[in-house]
Amino acid sequence: MFGIDIWDASLLPALFVALTAGVLSFLSPCVLPIVPPYLAFVAGSSMEDMTSKKRAGGRVIMTAGFFVLGLSTVFLLLGLAASAFGRLLLAYQREMAMVAGVVILVFGLHFLGVFRIGLLAREARIESGAKGGTVLGAYVLGLAFAFGWTPCIGPVLGAILSLAAQEGSVERGMLLMGFYAIGLGVPFLLTALFLGQAVGLMNGLKKHMGRIEKVMGVLLVIVGVMMLTGAFSSLSFWLLETFPALGLIG
Repeated sequence: MFGIDIWDASLLPALFVALTAGVLSFLSPCVLPIVPPYLAFVAGSSMEDMTSKKRAGGRVIMTAGFFVLGLSTVFLLLGLAASAFGRLLLAYQREMAMVAGVVILVFGLHFLGVFRIGLLAREARIESGAKGGTVLGAYVLGLAFAFGWTPCIGPVLGAILSLAAQEGSVERGMLLMGFYAIGLGVPFLLTALFLGQAVGLMNGLKKHMGRIEKVMGVLLVIVGVMMLTGAFSSLSFWLLETFPALGLIG
């Protein structure tokens, strides 16, 4: 398309990892508990008013959509920056893959509790100063939320950015971050749509937060090892050989 090879089967494993990482980021202990209050704030409503209805109103859905749009804007820009940097070092792609593998592996061990990285245990959130109830306020709050470096999102986001940095094109790196944004953003929208039911489900998930964090750690360790051993590229070739139709994608 337009002479730019953005999508092909070799990118599928990385896209799957990015999408899964986005969903796990939503379920992380740093994000899941604050989703209902965030949605109530961006909608300019109260939790009592929002949960008293079986389905969210149009204002809640619209503001939640702009909140997710703010998140996605930051993630796409981060993907642009990471992949642009990687493009400058394209001659050292194998070395970059090794570095990215080590970084992702370290993040995974951090989640599994093998050791703890002090820097990743801090939060750095940007206060937006935006008032809830408006689409502009929701968008700005989404920007501020995405720029926040929380102990749970930080390692996962850093791992996906490491994957984006080793992509051969800026477009592919942004696509990778776009899938991460989808994985994180779609659950936000579903929660806004079915907030009453979602609050009950979230309360049930809170007791499994430790397991969710371990799943995130295992995923990152697997990806890190695959990148260090070259298995990530081998998986891409295996997909093409096993499913030849995938070669028509892109």
